[in-house]
Amino acid sequence: MEKLSYYLIKVLRRLNKPAIKASKIDATARVCSGTQVNMSEMGRYSYLGTNCSVSHTKIGSFCSIATEAMIGGAAHPIDFVSSSTVFCKGKNIMGKNFAEKEFEPYKETIIGNDVWLGSRVTVLAGRKIGNGAIIGAGSVVTKDVGDYEIWAGNPAKLIRKRFSDEIINGLQELKWWEWSDEKISSMAEFFDSPEKLIEASKREG
Repeated sequence: MEKLSYYLIKVLRRLNKPAIKASKIDATARVCSGTQVNMSEMGRYSYLGTNCSVSHTKIGSFCSIATEAMIGGAAHPIDFVSSSTVFCKGKNIMGKNFAEKEFEPYKETIIGNDVWLGSRVTVLAGRKIGNGAIIGAGSVVTKDVGDYEIWAGNPAKLIRKRFSDEIINGLQELKWWEWSDEKISSMAEFFDSPEKLIEASKREG
């Protein structure tokens, strides 16, 4: 029975493999089962949890994106008579065009470095989430999010900043997410405190 369960799990995992199309994923990054990535990029040591959907998005390094996050995607015209894509130029799921009106359905979405998105977060297309930001589970991001800000809700709103402006500016100047693995390893003991990391970096010069 245990062997049967083991092989059943293996088969299910193979059937539910991530689908990555026309995207650039760093070799150190991870994309979990059931996740779809289209026309996107993801930096080093970032991960996408299970059953996420990511389209036309640039994701930085060291990002943690939890299960069932929805990022980017196609927009619909809201100033036309109808929001249906059958009145727009190009292919659509119905295979029918009543008109060929110009409309760009895809806007690039930007997720900075060291960003944490909780489970079932939705980030609308064209939004920008700054470095070090945190978005609470179940939130819908309809506006740009600043560096090191915590947002939550539907629509998501600013809760507070993670650190003081001085510390945020210091981390922004460090750009530690661009450091080599070797440098990160040498400074890893200071990663429990932004103040210590900034000071240690100054000492190193």
